[in-house]
Amino acid sequence: MRRLALLVSFCLFLFQPLTTTAAESKILVLGDSLSAAYGIERSQGWVYLLQDHLNSNGKSYRVINASVSGETTRGGLTRLPRSLKQHQPNIVIIALGGNDGLRGLPLKEFRKNLDEMITLAKSSNAKVVLCGVRIPPNLGLTYVTRFIHTYTDIAIKHEVPLVQYILKNVSSDINLMQDDGIHPTAEAQPIILKNVLSELKSVI
Repeated sequence: MRRLALLVSFCLFLFQPLTTTAAESKILVLGDSLSAAYGIERSQGWVYLLQDHLNSNGKSYRVINASVSGETTRGGLTRLPRSLKQHQPNIVIIALGGNDGLRGLPLKEFRKNLDEMITLAKSSNAKVVLCGVRIPPNLGLTYVTRFIHTYTDIAIKHEVPLVQYILKNVSSDINLMQDDGIHPTAEAQPIILKNVLSELKSVI
């Protein structure tokens, strides 16, 4: 009888589910058309290239692209809680603001939305990388200057890495921009990735 009990216990042990597998690490990218590969193949976008880069360098992360063309910080803030709950990311890259600026939305709201998004992400135990953009000077020197400084102020407040300008070395080269003058070409995507990695590497 004792031998039977031991045999049953041994069999149960063999069929126990494995619980030692480490949880998958995830990077959530919350952006607009600059991150959604607008006008090019999705596989050519910098977010897709980021996954390839991490794989090639032995980094065990799954990159989730939650970027939507036309997105504002207001929309990003609305969608973020659900994305955090669904994906439970370890890192959140926030690359929003361009559409806020192009539409001349109030800077007070712009700042508030960025502030709340970072607070939400950090409260879910995710690290945050903030990516800044530039807007056309025709919106007025005061607005443009305060817009740019908002990214710096928020990054300092929350002590998060800041990519000062996600299109650095891209927007100034017409050969790297699509005909609309707003969206980068496929050839520009590795440069954008390099800009993002300059700060992302500090939290990976």
